[in-house]
Amino acid sequence: MKTNKLLVILGFCILLSNCQQKAPEVEFLVSESTKKLNRPFSDAVRYGNLLFLSGKVGTVPSTSNLASGGIKGETKQALENIKKVLEENGSSLDNVIKCTVMLADIEEWADMNSVYVQYFTKNKPARSAFGVSGLALGARVELECIAVIK
Repeated sequence: MKTNKLLVILGFCILLSNCQQKAPEVEFLVSESTKKLNRPFSDAVRYGNLLFLSGKVGTVPSTSNLASGGIKGETKQALENIKKVLEENGSSLDNVIKCTVMLADIEEWADMNSVYVQYFTKNKPARSAFGVSGLALGARVELECIAVIK
């Protein structure tokens, strides 16, 4: 009987301690260049040790101009833009766990992929890729990622 009461009390204490744990804060992260361009979104949102990046197109930093070189040039620049946001916020390409790739023309998938694989040489994030009817600024590709902050 004493053992049962002790187990009930112990269980109740564990339940109370779990109920009092605070959920992680949500932090909206906006770089100075995004502020200057007056973009209506955060570069990333941090929740606990997860970093959710906004979709990135292949714009030359601090401009709205797309990188030259078509799908390959835009993919390279989009991944460089992602790399910068990750590093500014305590993560890296090695810590990306999920990528979503949106292509203005799904026929350009192989060309996009030939650049993409150069950036994820160590770990291969889970990935989805699909064709869309249009992207911001007339871009050929947009990528969004989720990463872990270690």
